[in-house]
Amino acid sequence: MKYGHTFRVRALLADVAGFHTSASSLKAITPPLIPMHLHHAPQRMGDGDEMAFTMWLGPLPVRWVARVEDVSPAGFLDRQVRGPFEAWAHRHTFVQVEEGTTEVSDEVAARLKPHAVWGWVGLAMWLGLPLLFAYRGWRTRRLLEGDAA
Repeated sequence: MKYGHTFRVRALLADVAGFHTSASSLKAITPPLIPMHLHHAPQRMGDGDEMAFTMWLGPLPVRWVARVEDVSPAGFLDRQVRGPFEAWAHRHTFVQVEEGTTEVSDEVAARLKPHAVWGWVGLAMWLGLPLLFAYRGWRTRRLLEGDAA
């Protein structure tokens, strides 16, 4: 399965990249209806770093460990090490499209777990990606553009 989302933010590429490699950003751009607890992550994510977190989908805790790879000013990849999917790779790409504006692209490739519970959980999460990434784009613009958004 593949999913993609792109949006633009009025911010410099370096600021967008810095925001996305900050561990605290994940919680900041997660919708409030999905409570999240960050268990472990370095303050600034680099090649090989891992972050562990739990998200709650209603009463169900979804534990996830992701490893960050291929970090550069133009983006990075986060790959699920443990979590609700058989496989999950999320490529973040940042391109400065004009002075002070950066395009952010998210590409996710995933496979559902062949499991009676986690297969359905993964499917529900996958079907929610359009709403999740729409929120993330809106929230990223609010945080990086401030009152201008």
